[in-house]
Amino acid sequence: MKRVVYLTLVLMVLIPVTWMFVYKFEGRKPVVDMTLPSLYLKKSYEMSLKVTDPKTGLRKIMVSIMQQGKEKILLDKQYESTGFLGVFPGSKTIQDAFIIPVHSWKYGMTDGDAIIRIMVSDYSWRGWGKGNISYIEKKVIIDSKPPEVTILTKRHNIESGGTALVIYKLFEENIKTGVIVGENFFPGHPGLFEDKNIYTAFFALSHMQGPGAQISVMAEDMAGNTTKRGFHHYIRDKKFKTDILNISDGFLEEKIPEFDVGVKNGSFQGGKNPLLEKFLHINGETRKNNVEKILSIPQVSENKKYWDGRFLRLHGSARRAGFADHRIYKYKGKEIDRAIHMGVDLASTANAPVKAANSGRVVLTEFVGIFGNTVVIDHGFGLCSLYSHLNQISVNKGDMVKKGDDLGFTGMTGLAGGDHLHYSMIVHNVFVNPVEWWDDLWIKNNITSKIDFVKQM
Repeated sequence: MKRVVYLTLVLMVLIPVTWMFVYKFEGRKPVVDMTLPSLYLKKSYEMSLKVTDPKTGLRKIMVSIMQQGKEKILLDKQYESTGFLGVFPGSKTIQDAFIIPVHSWKYGMTDGDAIIRIMVSDYSWRGWGKGNISYIEKKVIIDSKPPEVTILTKRHNIESGGTALVIYKLFEENIKTGVIVGENFFPGHPGLFEDKNIYTAFFALSHMQGPGAQISVMAEDMAGNTTKRGFHHYIRDKKFKTDILNISDGFLEEKIPEFDVGVKNGSFQGGKNPLLEKFLHINGETRKNNVEKILSIPQVSENKKYWDGRFLRLHGSARRAGFADHRIYKYKGKEIDRAIHMGVDLASTANAPVKAANSGRVVLTEFVGIFGNTVVIDHGFGLCSLYSHLNQISVNKGDMVKKGDDLGFTGMTGLAGGDHLHYSMIVHNVFVNPVEWWDDLWIKNNITSKIDFVKQM
Protein backbone atom coordinates (compact mmCIF):
# COMPACT_ATOMS: atom_id res chain seq x y z
CA MET A 1 0.00 0.00 0.00
CA LYS A 2 2.81 2.39 0.93
CA ARG A 3 4.45 1.60 -2.37
CA VAL A 4 1.31 2.55 -4.28
CA VAL A 5 1.05 5.80 -2.32
CA TYR A 6 4.71 6.50 -2.97
CA LEU A 7 4.38 5.89 -6.70
CA THR A 8 1.25 8.04 -6.79
CA LEU A 9 3.09 10.91 -5.10
CA VAL A 10 6.06 10.52 -7.43
CA LEU A 11 3.78 10.61 -10.47
CA MET A 12 1.91 13.62 -9.08
CA VAL A 13 5.20 15.50 -8.93
CA LEU A 14 6.91 14.01 -11.98
CA ILE A 15 4.12 14.52 -14.48
CA PRO A 16 3.68 18.29 -13.84
CA VAL A 17 7.45 18.80 -13.71
CA THR A 18 7.92 16.88 -16.95
CA TRP A 19 5.09 18.80 -18.58
CA MET A 20 6.54 22.07 -17.29
CA PHE A 21 9.98 21.34 -18.72
CA VAL A 22 8.53 20.18 -22.07
CA TYR A 23 6.34 23.25 -22.22
CA LYS A 24 8.86 25.82 -21.03
CA PHE A 25 11.78 24.44 -23.04
CA GLU A 26 9.85 24.25 -26.34
CA GLY A 27 12.12 25.10 -29.25
CA ARG A 28 9.87 26.61 -31.85
CA LYS A 29 10.89 30.15 -32.81
CA PRO A 30 8.30 32.91 -33.23
CA VAL A 31 6.93 33.26 -36.75
CA VAL A 32 7.61 36.62 -38.38
CA ASP A 33 5.66 37.74 -41.46
CA MET A 34 7.09 40.99 -42.85
CA THR A 35 5.87 42.79 -45.97
CA LEU A 36 7.86 45.59 -47.58
CA PRO A 37 6.12 47.61 -50.30
CA SER A 38 9.46 48.00 -52.09
CA LEU A 39 13.19 47.56 -51.58
CA TYR A 40 13.43 51.30 -52.20
CA LEU A 41 12.43 53.53 -49.31
CA LYS A 42 9.82 56.06 -50.34
CA LYS A 43 8.70 59.08 -48.32
CA SER A 44 5.34 57.42 -47.68
CA TYR A 45 7.02 54.09 -46.86
CA GLU A 46 5.21 51.78 -44.44
CA MET A 47 6.14 48.20 -43.65
CA SER A 48 3.64 45.70 -42.27
CA LEU A 49 4.65 43.20 -39.61
CA LYS A 50 2.80 40.24 -38.13
CA VAL A 51 4.35 38.09 -35.37
CA THR A 52 3.02 34.84 -33.90
CA ASP A 53 4.08 32.48 -31.12
CA PRO A 54 1.34 29.97 -30.22
CA LYS A 55 3.39 28.11 -27.57
CA THR A 56 4.83 30.23 -24.75
CA GLY A 57 3.75 33.57 -26.18
CA LEU A 58 5.52 36.71 -27.30
CA ARG A 59 8.14 38.27 -25.04
CA LYS A 60 9.78 41.11 -26.99
CA ILE A 61 9.76 42.70 -30.44
CA MET A 62 12.37 45.14 -31.70
CA VAL A 63 12.49 46.66 -35.19
CA SER A 64 15.26 49.00 -36.33
CA ILE A 65 16.90 50.41 -39.45
CA MET A 66 20.70 50.46 -39.68
CA GLN A 67 23.17 52.21 -41.95
CA GLN A 68 26.95 52.50 -41.52
CA GLY A 69 26.82 51.76 -37.81
CA LYS A 70 23.95 54.15 -37.18
CA GLU A 71 20.77 52.53 -35.82
CA LYS A 72 17.28 53.94 -35.43
CA ILE A 73 14.75 52.00 -33.33
CA LEU A 74 11.38 51.90 -35.09
CA LEU A 75 9.54 49.63 -32.64
CA ASP A 76 10.43 48.30 -29.18
CA LYS A 77 7.68 46.41 -27.37
CA GLN A 78 7.82 44.13 -24.29
CA TYR A 79 4.98 41.69 -23.48
CA GLU A 80 4.18 40.66 -19.92
CA SER A 81 3.51 37.05 -18.92
CA THR A 82 0.92 36.54 -16.17
CA GLY A 83 1.72 32.89 -15.47
CA PHE A 84 2.47 31.87 -11.88
CA LEU A 85 6.20 32.58 -11.25
CA GLY A 86 6.73 32.28 -14.95
CA VAL A 87 6.22 28.52 -14.63
CA PHE A 88 2.56 27.80 -15.20
CA PRO A 89 0.87 29.46 -18.15
CA GLY A 90 -1.47 32.36 -17.69
CA SER A 91 -2.75 34.86 -20.19
CA LYS A 92 -0.27 35.50 -22.99
CA THR A 93 -0.02 37.32 -26.29
CA ILE A 94 0.37 34.82 -29.09
CA GLN A 95 -0.09 37.22 -32.02
CA ASP A 96 0.34 40.89 -32.83
CA ALA A 97 0.42 43.06 -35.98
CA PHE A 98 1.84 46.48 -36.80
CA ILE A 99 2.07 49.07 -39.54
CA ILE A 100 5.44 50.75 -39.08
CA PRO A 101 6.32 54.02 -40.87
CA VAL A 102 9.95 54.30 -42.03
CA HIS A 103 11.10 57.91 -42.51
CA SER A 104 14.76 57.43 -43.34
CA TRP A 105 15.31 61.08 -44.28
CA LYS A 106 14.40 62.07 -40.69
CA TYR A 107 17.04 59.80 -39.18
CA GLY A 108 20.05 61.53 -40.71
CA MET A 109 20.62 58.64 -43.13
CA THR A 110 22.00 59.16 -46.62
CA ASP A 111 21.23 57.61 -50.00
CA GLY A 112 22.53 54.05 -50.31
CA ASP A 113 22.11 50.62 -48.76
CA ALA A 114 20.52 50.13 -45.34
CA ILE A 115 19.22 47.17 -43.33
CA ILE A 116 15.89 46.70 -41.61
CA ARG A 117 16.40 44.35 -38.65
CA ILE A 118 13.68 42.51 -36.73
CA MET A 119 14.15 40.57 -33.47
CA VAL A 120 11.30 38.64 -31.85
CA SER A 121 11.63 36.47 -28.73
CA ASP A 122 9.23 34.29 -26.75
CA TYR A 123 8.86 33.08 -23.12
CA SER A 124 10.55 29.74 -23.65
CA TRP A 125 13.31 28.88 -21.11
CA ARG A 126 15.70 28.10 -23.93
CA GLY A 127 18.88 30.16 -24.31
CA TRP A 128 19.29 30.51 -20.52
CA GLY A 129 15.89 32.09 -20.20
CA LYS A 130 16.23 34.40 -23.19
CA GLY A 131 13.73 32.35 -25.15
CA ASN A 132 13.58 31.31 -28.78
CA ILE A 133 14.66 34.26 -30.90
CA SER A 134 13.86 34.98 -34.54
CA TYR A 135 16.18 37.36 -36.38
CA ILE A 136 15.37 38.79 -39.79
CA GLU A 137 17.47 41.27 -41.73
CA LYS A 138 16.29 42.81 -44.99
CA LYS A 139 18.41 44.97 -47.25
CA VAL A 140 16.73 48.15 -48.49
CA ILE A 141 17.91 51.11 -50.53
CA ILE A 142 17.49 54.73 -49.51
CA ASP A 143 16.97 56.88 -52.59
CA SER A 144 15.87 60.49 -52.18
CA LYS A 145 17.12 61.99 -55.45
CA PRO A 146 14.79 62.31 -58.46
CA PRO A 147 16.04 60.95 -61.81
CA GLU A 148 18.10 63.22 -64.03
CA VAL A 149 16.73 63.83 -67.53
CA THR A 150 18.52 65.48 -70.45
CA ILE A 151 16.51 66.30 -73.58
CA LEU A 152 18.66 65.55 -76.65
CA THR A 153 16.39 66.72 -79.50
CA LYS A 154 15.86 70.42 -80.15
CA ARG A 155 12.67 71.04 -82.14
CA HIS A 156 9.31 69.42 -81.51
CA ASN A 157 6.55 70.64 -83.83
CA ILE A 158 3.14 69.00 -83.65
CA GLU A 159 -0.42 69.76 -84.67
CA SER A 160 -3.84 68.57 -83.54
CA GLY A 161 -4.13 64.89 -84.42
CA GLY A 162 -0.42 64.74 -85.21
CA THR A 163 2.70 62.89 -84.08
CA ALA A 164 6.06 64.02 -82.72
CA LEU A 165 9.25 62.40 -81.45
CA VAL A 166 11.43 63.34 -78.50
CA ILE A 167 14.74 61.67 -77.63
CA TYR A 168 16.24 62.04 -74.17
CA LYS A 169 18.80 60.50 -71.84
CA LEU A 170 18.43 59.14 -68.32
CA PHE A 171 21.22 58.47 -65.86
CA GLU A 172 19.58 55.72 -63.82
CA GLU A 173 18.23 52.26 -64.60
CA ASN A 174 14.84 50.69 -63.82
CA ILE A 175 12.94 53.88 -64.59
CA LYS A 176 9.30 54.30 -65.58
CA THR A 177 9.51 57.00 -68.22
CA GLY A 178 7.75 58.57 -71.15
CA VAL A 179 5.93 61.68 -72.32
CA ILE A 180 2.84 63.06 -70.64
CA VAL A 181 0.43 64.90 -72.94
CA GLY A 182 -2.40 66.31 -70.87
CA GLU A 183 -3.42 63.25 -68.87
CA ASN A 184 -2.21 60.67 -71.41
CA PHE A 185 1.08 58.79 -71.03
CA PHE A 186 3.25 57.68 -73.96
CA PRO A 187 6.02 55.28 -72.85
CA GLY A 188 9.63 55.99 -73.65
CA HIS A 189 11.58 53.09 -75.16
CA PRO A 190 15.27 52.18 -75.09
CA GLY A 191 16.73 50.13 -77.93
CA LEU A 192 17.00 52.56 -80.83
CA PHE A 193 20.56 53.56 -79.85
CA GLU A 194 23.57 51.63 -78.56
CA ASP A 195 23.44 53.62 -75.33
CA LYS A 196 20.69 51.89 -73.36
CA ASN A 197 20.13 55.07 -71.34
CA ILE A 198 18.88 56.96 -74.40
CA TYR A 199 15.10 56.75 -74.76
CA THR A 200 12.84 57.35 -77.74
CA ALA A 201 9.23 58.42 -77.26
CA PHE A 202 6.65 58.93 -79.96
CA PHE A 203 3.82 61.06 -78.62
CA ALA A 204 0.65 62.45 -80.13
CA LEU A 205 -2.11 64.96 -79.79
CA SER A 206 -5.64 63.70 -80.23
CA HIS A 207 -7.87 65.51 -82.71
CA MET A 208 -9.37 67.37 -79.73
CA GLN A 209 -6.05 68.72 -78.40
CA GLY A 210 -4.27 71.82 -79.67
CA PRO A 211 -2.35 74.86 -78.44
CA GLY A 212 -2.27 74.91 -74.67
CA ALA A 213 -1.84 71.15 -74.26
CA GLN A 214 0.70 70.46 -71.52
CA ILE A 215 3.61 68.26 -72.67
CA SER A 216 6.56 67.02 -70.59
CA VAL A 217 8.98 64.12 -70.20
CA MET A 218 8.39 62.14 -67.00
CA ALA A 219 10.80 59.82 -65.22
CA GLU A 220 9.99 57.93 -62.00
CA ASP A 221 12.52 55.74 -60.19
CA MET A 222 11.90 52.66 -58.05
CA ALA A 223 11.71 54.80 -54.91
CA GLY A 224 8.90 56.90 -56.35
CA ASN A 225 11.05 59.99 -56.94
CA THR A 226 9.65 61.75 -60.01
CA THR A 227 11.06 64.27 -62.46
CA LYS A 228 8.94 66.15 -64.99
CA ARG A 229 10.97 67.99 -67.60
CA GLY A 230 9.37 70.34 -70.06
CA PHE A 231 10.93 70.81 -73.49
CA HIS A 232 10.57 73.27 -76.32
CA HIS A 233 7.63 72.48 -78.57
CA TYR A 234 5.26 74.25 -80.91
CA ILE A 235 1.63 73.20 -81.31
CA ARG A 236 -0.30 74.16 -84.41
CA ASP A 237 -4.07 74.06 -84.31
CA LYS A 238 -5.87 72.19 -87.06
CA LYS A 239 -9.51 72.29 -88.05
CA PHE A 240 -11.23 69.17 -89.31
CA LYS A 241 -14.06 69.14 -91.77
CA THR A 242 -17.65 68.15 -91.15
CA ASP A 243 -19.24 65.49 -93.32
CA ILE A 244 -22.90 64.52 -93.61
CA LEU A 245 -23.77 60.84 -94.09
CA ASN A 246 -27.32 60.08 -95.13
CA ILE A 247 -28.46 56.70 -93.83
CA SER A 248 -30.87 55.04 -96.24
CA ASP A 249 -33.28 52.19 -95.66
CA GLY A 250 -31.34 50.23 -98.29
CA PHE A 251 -28.14 50.57 -96.25
CA LEU A 252 -29.91 49.53 -93.05
CA GLU A 253 -31.48 46.49 -94.72
CA GLU A 254 -28.19 45.42 -96.32
CA LYS A 255 -25.75 45.94 -93.42
CA ILE A 256 -27.50 45.92 -90.06
CA PRO A 257 -29.04 42.40 -89.93
CA GLU A 258 -25.58 40.79 -90.22
CA PHE A 259 -24.31 42.44 -87.02
CA ASP A 260 -24.41 40.32 -83.89
CA VAL A 261 -24.80 42.51 -80.81
CA GLY A 262 -25.22 39.65 -78.34
CA VAL A 263 -28.02 39.90 -75.80
CA LYS A 264 -29.15 43.17 -77.38
CA ASN A 265 -30.17 41.41 -80.60
CA GLY A 266 -33.75 40.81 -79.52
CA SER A 267 -34.26 44.14 -77.75
CA PHE A 268 -34.85 46.09 -80.96
CA GLN A 269 -37.79 43.96 -82.11
CA GLY A 270 -41.12 45.64 -81.72
CA GLY A 271 -39.64 49.11 -81.97
CA LYS A 272 -40.84 51.75 -84.39
CA ASN A 273 -37.77 51.23 -86.60
CA PRO A 274 -35.79 48.18 -85.35
CA LEU A 275 -33.01 48.44 -87.95
CA LEU A 276 -32.42 52.13 -87.22
CA GLU A 277 -32.38 51.52 -83.47
CA LYS A 278 -29.87 48.70 -83.94
CA PHE A 279 -27.73 50.93 -86.17
CA LEU A 280 -27.61 53.59 -83.45
CA HIS A 281 -26.52 50.99 -80.92
CA ILE A 282 -23.80 49.72 -83.29
CA ASN A 283 -22.64 53.24 -84.15
CA GLY A 284 -22.45 54.10 -80.46
CA GLU A 285 -21.79 51.28 -77.99
CA THR A 286 -20.32 48.77 -80.46
CA ARG A 287 -18.08 51.43 -82.01
CA LYS A 288 -16.82 52.44 -78.56
CA ASN A 289 -15.95 48.83 -77.63
CA ASN A 290 -14.29 48.17 -81.00
CA VAL A 291 -12.15 51.31 -80.76
CA GLU A 292 -11.05 50.38 -77.22
CA LYS A 293 -9.98 46.95 -78.46
CA ILE A 294 -8.02 48.39 -81.40
CA LEU A 295 -6.27 51.02 -79.27
CA SER A 296 -5.23 48.46 -76.65
CA ILE A 297 -3.04 46.61 -79.17
CA PRO A 298 -0.26 49.19 -79.78
CA GLN A 299 0.22 49.60 -76.03
CA VAL A 300 2.30 46.40 -76.16
CA SER A 301 4.92 47.23 -78.79
CA GLU A 302 8.43 46.03 -79.55
CA ASN A 303 11.48 48.19 -78.85
CA LYS A 304 12.60 47.93 -82.46
CA LYS A 305 12.27 50.29 -85.42
CA TYR A 306 10.99 48.03 -88.18
CA TRP A 307 9.85 50.74 -90.57
CA ASP A 308 11.94 52.78 -92.98
CA GLY A 309 10.98 55.78 -95.08
CA ARG A 310 7.51 56.99 -95.88
CA PHE A 311 4.46 54.76 -95.49
CA LEU A 312 2.72 53.52 -98.62
CA ARG A 313 -0.79 54.55 -99.57
CA LEU A 314 -3.25 52.23 -101.33
CA HIS A 315 -2.10 52.23 -104.95
CA GLY A 316 -4.27 54.20 -107.39
CA SER A 317 -6.74 55.17 -104.69
CA ALA A 318 -8.86 58.26 -104.15
CA ARG A 319 -9.65 59.66 -100.71
CA ARG A 320 -13.30 59.24 -99.77
CA ALA A 321 -13.11 60.40 -96.15
CA GLY A 322 -10.43 62.17 -94.14
CA PHE A 323 -8.90 61.82 -90.70
CA ALA A 324 -11.02 63.22 -87.84
CA ASP A 325 -13.91 64.12 -90.12
CA HIS A 326 -16.80 65.11 -87.88
CA ARG A 327 -19.60 62.95 -89.22
CA ILE A 328 -23.24 63.91 -88.86
CA TYR A 329 -25.58 61.00 -89.57
CA LYS A 330 -28.99 61.85 -90.98
CA TYR A 331 -32.02 59.69 -91.65
CA LYS A 332 -34.76 61.11 -93.85
CA GLY A 333 -33.29 64.59 -93.41
CA LYS A 334 -33.13 64.45 -89.61
CA GLU A 335 -29.91 64.26 -87.61
CA ILE A 336 -29.77 60.99 -85.66
CA ASP A 337 -26.16 60.61 -84.53
CA ARG A 338 -22.58 61.93 -84.62
CA ALA A 339 -19.14 60.29 -84.69
CA ILE A 340 -15.50 61.04 -85.47
CA HIS A 341 -13.83 59.19 -88.35
CA MET A 342 -10.42 58.14 -87.02
CA GLY A 343 -8.68 57.23 -90.26
CA VAL A 344 -8.67 57.83 -94.00
CA ASP A 345 -10.99 55.98 -96.40
CA LEU A 346 -9.29 55.07 -99.67
CA ALA A 347 -11.17 53.66 -102.66
CA SER A 348 -9.73 52.01 -105.75
CA THR A 349 -11.20 49.18 -107.78
CA ALA A 350 -13.30 46.60 -105.97
CA ASN A 351 -11.30 43.85 -104.27
CA ALA A 352 -8.07 45.83 -104.79
CA PRO A 353 -4.86 44.34 -103.31
CA VAL A 354 -3.83 45.88 -99.99
CA LYS A 355 -0.11 46.15 -99.26
CA ALA A 356 1.76 46.66 -95.98
CA ALA A 357 2.43 50.39 -95.70
CA ASN A 358 5.76 49.64 -94.05
CA SER A 359 7.69 46.80 -92.45
CA GLY A 360 6.70 45.34 -89.10
CA ARG A 361 5.09 42.48 -87.22
CA VAL A 362 1.43 41.55 -87.72
CA VAL A 363 -0.26 41.78 -84.30
CA LEU A 364 -3.95 41.39 -85.23
CA THR A 365 -5.85 39.59 -87.97
CA GLU A 366 -9.52 39.24 -87.15
CA PHE A 367 -13.04 40.57 -87.57
CA VAL A 368 -13.59 43.58 -85.29
CA GLY A 369 -17.19 44.82 -85.37
CA ILE A 370 -17.59 48.06 -87.30
CA PHE A 371 -14.03 47.71 -88.68
CA GLY A 372 -14.81 44.33 -90.26
CA ASN A 373 -11.86 42.15 -91.27
CA THR A 374 -8.86 43.98 -89.87
CA VAL A 375 -5.06 43.76 -89.90
CA VAL A 376 -2.83 45.70 -87.50
CA ILE A 377 0.96 45.92 -87.96
CA ASP A 378 3.35 46.91 -85.17
CA HIS A 379 6.19 49.02 -86.60
CA GLY A 380 7.93 49.33 -83.23
CA PHE A 381 8.10 51.87 -80.38
CA GLY A 382 4.31 52.10 -80.12
CA LEU A 383 3.69 52.94 -83.79
CA CYS A 384 1.07 50.83 -85.63
CA SER A 385 -0.89 50.87 -88.88
CA LEU A 386 -4.43 49.52 -89.34
CA TYR A 387 -6.22 48.17 -92.44
CA SER A 388 -9.97 47.58 -92.18
CA HIS A 389 -13.09 46.47 -94.12
CA LEU A 390 -10.97 43.85 -95.92
CA ASN A 391 -12.75 41.27 -98.04
CA GLN A 392 -9.93 38.80 -97.42
CA ILE A 393 -6.88 38.62 -95.11
CA SER A 394 -3.70 37.05 -96.48
CA VAL A 395 -1.44 37.15 -93.39
CA ASN A 396 -1.43 35.62 -89.93
CA LYS A 397 -0.83 37.11 -86.51
CA GLY A 398 2.89 36.99 -85.74
CA ASP A 399 4.04 37.23 -89.36
CA MET A 400 6.89 39.59 -90.18
CA VAL A 401 6.04 41.65 -93.27
CA LYS A 402 8.06 44.02 -95.41
CA LYS A 403 6.87 47.25 -96.99
CA GLY A 404 4.73 46.30 -99.99
CA ASP A 405 3.91 42.74 -98.90
CA ASP A 406 0.34 41.54 -99.52
CA LEU A 407 -2.06 41.80 -96.59
CA GLY A 408 -5.37 41.09 -98.30
CA PHE A 409 -7.98 42.78 -100.49
CA THR A 410 -10.33 45.71 -100.03
CA GLY A 411 -13.95 45.00 -99.27
CA MET A 412 -16.97 46.21 -97.36
CA THR A 413 -16.99 44.11 -94.20
CA GLY A 414 -18.06 45.79 -90.99
CA LEU A 415 -19.98 49.04 -91.15
CA ALA A 416 -18.84 49.92 -94.68
CA GLY A 417 -21.31 51.17 -97.27
CA GLY A 418 -19.04 50.38 -100.21
CA ASP A 419 -15.78 48.66 -101.18
CA HIS A 420 -12.83 50.63 -99.74
CA LEU A 421 -9.87 50.51 -97.35
CA HIS A 422 -10.11 52.25 -93.99
CA TYR A 423 -6.49 53.08 -93.10
CA SER A 424 -5.35 54.37 -89.71
CA MET A 425 -2.10 55.17 -87.94
CA ILE A 426 -1.89 54.75 -84.16
CA VAL A 427 0.65 56.04 -81.65
CA HIS A 428 0.39 54.03 -78.41
CA ASN A 429 -3.33 54.63 -77.76
CA VAL A 430 -4.17 57.58 -80.01
CA PHE A 431 -5.30 57.61 -83.64
CA VAL A 432 -3.12 60.08 -85.59
CA ASN A 433 -3.28 61.65 -89.03
CA PRO A 434 -1.92 59.15 -91.62
CA VAL A 435 -1.19 61.97 -94.09
CA GLU A 436 1.93 62.86 -92.13
CA TRP A 437 3.31 59.35 -92.50
CA TRP A 438 2.77 59.39 -96.28
CA ASP A 439 5.02 62.47 -96.57
CA ASP A 440 8.78 61.94 -97.08
CA LEU A 441 9.61 65.49 -96.06
CA TRP A 442 7.53 65.37 -92.88
CA ILE A 443 9.21 62.12 -91.81
CA LYS A 444 12.66 63.56 -92.50
CA ASN A 445 12.05 66.83 -90.65
CA ASN A 446 10.20 65.39 -87.67
CA ILE A 447 11.55 61.88 -87.20
CA THR A 448 14.65 60.66 -89.03
CA SER A 449 16.67 63.90 -88.79
CA LYS A 450 16.31 63.77 -85.00
CA ILE A 451 17.49 60.16 -84.89
CA ASP A 452 20.48 60.98 -87.11
CA PHE A 453 21.31 64.03 -84.99
CA VAL A 454 21.45 61.98 -81.77
CA LYS A 455 23.49 59.22 -83.42
CA GLN A 456 26.14 61.80 -84.34
CA MET A 457 26.38 63.24 -80.81
